[in-house]
This record gives sequence, C-alpha cells and structure tokens, in this order.
Amino acid sequence: MRCALMLISILPVAACGNLEEVGRAPALSPIESSDEFRAMTTASLPTHTERGAPNSEASLWSGSRGSLLGDRRASRAGDIMTVVIEIDDKAEISNSSGRSRNGAQSMGISALLGLPERLNEILPNGIDLNPAVSTDSTSTFSGNGSVSRKEKLTLRVAVTVIERLPNGVLRIQGSQEVRVNFELRELIVTGFVRPEDISRQNEITYDKIAGARISYGGRGQISDVQQPRYGQQISDIILPF
Repeated sequence: MRCALMLISILPVAACGNLEEVGRAPALSPIESSDEFRAMTTASLPTHTERGAPNSEASLWSGSRGSLLGDRRASRAGDIMTVVIEIDDKAEISNSSGRSRNGAQSMGISALLGLPERLNEILPNGIDLNPAVSTDSTSTFSGNGSVSRKEKLTLRVAVTVIERLPNGVLRIQGSQEVRVNFELRELIVTGFVRPEDISRQNEITYDKIAGARISYGGRGQISDVQQPRYGQQISDIILPF
C-alpha cells in the first residue's frame, strides 16, 4: 500500500516535467558549464620557450608552436585535438553442452548366521532384509546458447585536453551535440592519451585512448517513443512475476 501511494505521488511530478517539453526541441547543453570550457579559460603554466628561451620568433626554424615547423599537437590543458572513431566489431559465439547421469544402488542381507531368517519372522509382512535398501536415480541436462553481435561506427570529434597528469599523460574530454528538428544526437568521449601517440595532424584513434568512454545516443521525440513508459519500467522492477 505504501509503495502504491509513493508511485501515485511521483507520477504527476514526472508527467509535469514531460509536459513542459511538449512542442519544444530538446535543449542543448550549455558550453560554459563544461570541463572543456574551464580548461580553455584557465591559464596554464608557461613553457620554457614562453619564459624567454634564446630563440628568435622571426626565424622559420623556431621551435615555438606558432612557427612554420613548430609542433602544434595538443600538449597542455586547453589544447584541442581530434579523435577518430572507427569501430567495426563483429562477434559470434556458439556453445552447446549436455550432461547425463544414471545411478543405482542396492543393499541387502541374504545370510548372516541365520539372523535374517529370525528377523524376517519378527518384522511385519512385506518387509524383507534382502534387499534391505534399493535406490535408482537418473539426471539429464542439455543447454544451447549463441551470441551474434555486429557494430559499426565512424565518427570524428574534437576534444579538449582538460588536464596534464604528473606522468605526462593527457586527460581528454569532448562532447558534440547535433539537433535535427526535434531529435538531439549526443556524442561524448573521455579518456587518457599519451602525447607521443598524437599524430602530426593532431589526431588520435580511439584504440590509443586508455580508459576510453564513448557514448553515442540521443534524446527527443523519437528516442522518447522508443522507451517504455515510467509505469511500465517501475512495474517491471516491482512485480515479482
């Protein structure tokens, strides 16, 4: 009864939240509240060349990032790089197992110094010491299972270096939102990369990202229709059958 009352009190609140979005496109996430924006707007420590290293900014062979042959790869907080996501995975697993077991046991006393005959006379009718105990068991098991999965995803997304760890590894994070009519597609990428794995084009493939977290989904009218209603989700959790 208490669970039912709680459910009744929660449903109007959830319904009011959804009613506010009727006729409106999904709102984009504000950029100013993201970790990428904070990393870009926070001043980083100056490098050796920025503190006045003896090289001329007018020279084409300068080692600074703005020179013709300078290294423009992301290397510090606030820098931007590109992550190339090309996932084409396919897995098929098939398994079959079977088990069968038969067992039988029998125990009796046919002769023991004449004691079985004496005991049989005392025991009630129908009880005999030969056989005294007899058991029989049979067990059979059969199982089959198969898994077939295929995923293909090709994306490119710009990410921001939000932190340079003490060991030199870069922590990256990036997000991308594309709204088409009333459907919003979201792409989120986070992880850790080594500066030496970044190509001269300032790009890195997803398989070189340690602890990679890649999320590709969406929200909007189409995604909302594909999801079961709140009542159905709650009933699937509560109902024991």
